[in-house]
Amino acid sequence: MLIQPYKKSWKDDFTSISSILKEALVGFKISIEHIGSTSIPDLAAKPIIDIDIAYYLPDDFEKIKSGLEKIGYHHNGNQGIPDREVFKRNSTTNKYKVLDSISHHLYVCPAHSEELQKHILFRDHLLKNEAARIQYQIMKFEIAEEANQDRKKYAQLKEVKTRAFINTSIKNEK
Repeated sequence: MLIQPYKKSWKDDFTSISSILKEALVGFKISIEHIGSTSIPDLAAKPIIDIDIAYYLPDDFEKIKSGLEKIGYHHNGNQGIPDREVFKRNSTTNKYKVLDSISHHLYVCPAHSEELQKHILFRDHLLKNEAARIQYQIMKFEIAEEANQDRKKYAQLKEVKTRAFINTSIKNEK
């Protein structure tokens, strides 16, 4: 099943990953945010932890990139989204087994990034609004069914079918 019931372990998974990231990026002015559906208690989700690292000094990106490379990530560009850089695992090069054992997406964004602000505002809206959380969950189950539980097709459909809901939620949160 693509979408799974909420698991309390997702919060612990984020904490485990974030501890390693903080250690690798010590000395940088950053914040590490647990975003996406796994950050919302009682919301069903794909079991993938979404993480945004926000940095505050523009010159720090290259140094952060280097720090992440040292713990087994590689930079995968912005994938068409400005101010949101994607990092993927090089799973064979790492002494931190937890980073390879927990499925996660890692993004690095300037703190002023519109994409980062959207992620945080949407997360905060769902945390505070049970009706929105339930509505979003129903949408996700319906999309997963329409996608025949295929992850790639689900992602494509979700992007289109949830856009208006997400945008309205963000406006309500501002």
